[in-house]
Amino acid sequence: MSNLTNLAILPVLLPVIAGIFSAFYHKKQTIARGITLFFSTVQCLIIFWLVYEVFVHGPIILETGDWKAPYGIIIVADELAILLVAITNIIAVSAAFYSIRTIDHEELHHFFYMFFHFLIAGVSGAFLTGDLFNLFVFFEVLLMASYALIILGGKKEQFRESIKYVLINVFSSILFVTTIAFLYSVTGTVNMAQLAVRVGESGQIGILTTIAIMLFVVFATKGALFPLYFWLPRSYAVPHPVVSALFGSLLTKVGIYSILRTFTLIFGYQAEFTHQIFIILGVLTIIFGVIGALSTNNIKLIIAYNIIPAVGYMLIGIGIFSVTSLAGAVYYLIHDMIIKGALFLLVGVIVMITGTSDLRKMGGLIHHYPLLGWMFFLSCIVLAGIPPFSGFIGKYLLVKGGLESGHHIAIIIALLSSLLILLSVIRIFIGAFWGDKKDIAQDKLPSTRGLLSPIAFLLAFSVFLGIGAEWIYPYIQLIGDTLASPSYYIDNVLKE
Repeated sequence: MSNLTNLAILPVLLPVIAGIFSAFYHKKQTIARGITLFFSTVQCLIIFWLVYEVFVHGPIILETGDWKAPYGIIIVADELAILLVAITNIIAVSAAFYSIRTIDHEELHHFFYMFFHFLIAGVSGAFLTGDLFNLFVFFEVLLMASYALIILGGKKEQFRESIKYVLINVFSSILFVTTIAFLYSVTGTVNMAQLAVRVGESGQIGILTTIAIMLFVVFATKGALFPLYFWLPRSYAVPHPVVSALFGSLLTKVGIYSILRTFTLIFGYQAEFTHQIFIILGVLTIIFGVIGALSTNNIKLIIAYNIIPAVGYMLIGIGIFSVTSLAGAVYYLIHDMIIKGALFLLVGVIVMITGTSDLRKMGGLIHHYPLLGWMFFLSCIVLAGIPPFSGFIGKYLLVKGGLESGHHIAIIIALLSSLLILLSVIRIFIGAFWGDKKDIAQDKLPSTRGLLSPIAFLLAFSVFLGIGAEWIYPYIQLIGDTLASPSYYIDNVLKE
């Protein structure tokens, strides 16, 4: 059991080791790529095994240095955290194989793979950490890696958008560490399990609610919720397609995970106040995200804007705060991580073929790239939540939870927005793939060799989440039960 416990650090440790090796060999293209493919694949297999262990035998708690909780640095691989780490590594493997054909020699020289691995380490650490201060630390790790990745390529628009991206994240990080200091001054701890106990016993409801709202603002900024989403669309549209896929599928989801974890575990006592705000903001986030997706002809921006309504759905699920809605939020979270990764990679292939991201300058691709076209069509219906795919399962649970709790208006808006989301992405399918066949010599057509397989890998997982829901849902239901019952997390960490 001790050895198994120590393995909980591997999702963070292995990417760090891979990043260090990649830094040493950044000028040797073949070795750098080999290191990345090897570590990404091995790490994914190890994490699948850890997922099995956690769901069969219970959470794995690592108390580093033998400092017992709540005094030391705690790694908590519970059902929710390890599942999200597994999805993170599925996306990382796909991005790694996709990058072999798309990352050029100059980008390799600028340490792409080092920052790639550090980003995965930061995201995995944020999901696994058991205290708020280390959540801040892992946020900074993934943000520092993202600062380097967003400007990789050195284009003018990348530098322009990176300034906005860096400034907003620096501001939210300052607010984050300040809020943690306030919370520590009131409770005397940053361990999440002990915070859950002390917040409930403190009796200082007013100041703790203020701290909770400050913490929500931090996570809402990082998760791109209304009205703090303005920085996201162009910041996620300008980087390399691999970077956009990593950002779109992972970074905002860390913000949503943080809200899900803290407001079910620590600040659930004021649900009638804070969670009503969540539902209102979730609805507004959906509305403005859909408007943005429909307002542009830039296919990268269309996909980037579609990140925003997705986090709105998840926030509504958290706000409804029932076992069913929490399970729906988790199901939709893992669905959206995978499908957004696939869509950003698909759009990257389209832009590579056409040489433009302007939808008005495209057409007829289905004649030359039928597999690419139908893969994109499948991604569209998965994203929109058409039965029996994964988006439908997540939305069904959210709708069921909303109707059971009487939030009819929010549910109606969420359902209507699904049609508009489908419209926003099907425009790309119609505009880019249909139309007259363009007379292009076969030997002059850009090759998609090696690019579609990693995307097919993601789509296969996404399809399985839908058609295999009968097998997957019981595990998601278990996560919903544990989120609705904070004592499960507390007892496992504090061993009460």
